[in-house]
Amino acid sequence: MERDEIGELLARVALRDRAAFSRIYQKLSPKLFAICLRMLKDRGDAEEALQDVFVRIWDKAGSYTGDGLNAYGWLCAITRYRCIDRLRARRPQGEDLDAAEDLADLGPDPEQTAMLRSEGARIDTCMEALDPDRARAVRQAYVEGLSYQELAETYAVPLNTMRTWLRRSLLKLRECMDEHARPEQG
Repeated sequence: MERDEIGELLARVALRDRAAFSRIYQKLSPKLFAICLRMLKDRGDAEEALQDVFVRIWDKAGSYTGDGLNAYGWLCAITRYRCIDRLRARRPQGEDLDAAEDLADLGPDPEQTAMLRSEGARIDTCMEALDPDRARAVRQAYVEGLSYQELAETYAVPLNTMRTWLRRSLLKLRECMDEHARPEQG
């Protein structure tokens, strides 16, 4: 199923089109189930999670505001979040507070958070410097996980051309990131 077709189907689901919902389920439930199964490691739990995911898709399709190309990513995010909720629910409630006190906070501290935001802004700036098709292909390859073959088919170019696009785009990104490097902290 094409990525932009998913966006169109979600728009129809938002209007309560059962045929569109059925098509999304038919085409994407195996992939979303694989995510559930990989995360939950229990078939029964994964089946229940998938059912919850599709209820959520039916209820929240109207809140999807993407351009259609990110619709699959949006569905995968709903699936991951639902699985994370189920994993959290598995944890025993009321764990010993003394034991919790000894746990280190592994999340980023405020300085690291600020640096990550700055780094993200630099990446966004450099991505904007790329040709829009190349930037989209880089995002699809390295964020959404599409293969070179899938990208070549999506952009109707030979496989080696797609590899060249991505390699050159990454070189341009690296060059841009070096140009926009933060000043060293002293």
